[in-house]
Amino acid sequence: MSMNKKDLLDSSKIVENIDIAKVDTTDVIKAMQKMSFSARDTGRAAEIYQKMINDKDCSIILSLAGSTSSAGCMKVYADMIRYNMVDAVVATGAAIVDMDFFDALGFRHYQGNINADNAALGDMNVDRIYDTYIDEDEVEECTKTITEIANSMKGGVYSSREFIREMGRFLKENPERNKRKGSLVELAYEYNVPIFCPAFSDSTAGYGLVKNQVDHKNHVSIDSVKDFRELAMVKWNTKETGVFIVGGGVPKNFVQDVVVCTELTGEAMPRHKYAIQLTIADVRDGACSSSTFQEARSWGKVELNNEQMVFGEATSLVPLIISYIYHEKSWEKRKRRELANIFFK
Repeated sequence: MSMNKKDLLDSSKIVENIDIAKVDTTDVIKAMQKMSFSARDTGRAAEIYQKMINDKDCSIILSLAGSTSSAGCMKVYADMIRYNMVDAVVATGAAIVDMDFFDALGFRHYQGNINADNAALGDMNVDRIYDTYIDEDEVEECTKTITEIANSMKGGVYSSREFIREMGRFLKENPERNKRKGSLVELAYEYNVPIFCPAFSDSTAGYGLVKNQVDHKNHVSIDSVKDFRELAMVKWNTKETGVFIVGGGVPKNFVQDVVVCTELTGEAMPRHKYAIQLTIADVRDGACSSSTFQEARSWGKVELNNEQMVFGEATSLVPLIISYIYHEKSWEKRKRRELANIFFK
């Protein structure tokens, strides 16, 4: 059966983001807490997250890797900022640019087929993310927008946080270009939540920034070491922290390593007091991104007793846990940290 690009990217096949405010999982999570295996792990993870929310001294960091954003969880992550459940974000460039900012510009992800003819998809400029499609032509428009933002900035060295804030400013100041209000990048700008992408160029942003460097002698450059220093500044200014880690990879290592960084570069800060990770990674190959928190404790990164590894697929687990937190409503009494203000002093 031949494929047609228009049919593949049909509006009836748009991936819809789950709305945690409309789906109450409270009873499900409470029931899972009395079960075993991954169900009980998930229930305990929700309980630990609730402790983070209720701890008045704890700042919460969301670590985000993988493609769950394109699969329908992007609004969940944005709502975590909207409803004051997270104070800083560390993510892959793809999650922030190719998924969130991409959607904010009016582009969409579509339900696809893992058994599709990939050569035919490539010929039609349709990119596949497992069972999800995106339009390569729209990806190129996203790249051009990143170049446009870079061109508007004074040449120099920036952290990814600084550049992503400019992306949020762009959406706020150009409402005609902001097609989907309430994106993660926009809300982070509005609520002064810093976003770090330590491997920022490993995304559509990389193409856009290369274009800026090719065209301008005084170009924009992203410094991942500055990212690390700024995240250390967040830790120095907050001291007590909890982490909610989706996937693994560079964001997870970056978030955990900051504890050791503060010890080696200035005043040593406490290990992360709370820690949750949702992953399907196997730890037997020794990969750092899939290491357990028990292993991380040997490195002095995470405190034990309030940690939980949940081995399961994140698009199933994230909505369950975060909907529970939303409907428990403890976030309503929580003070906003506005940690981005650290960098304006």
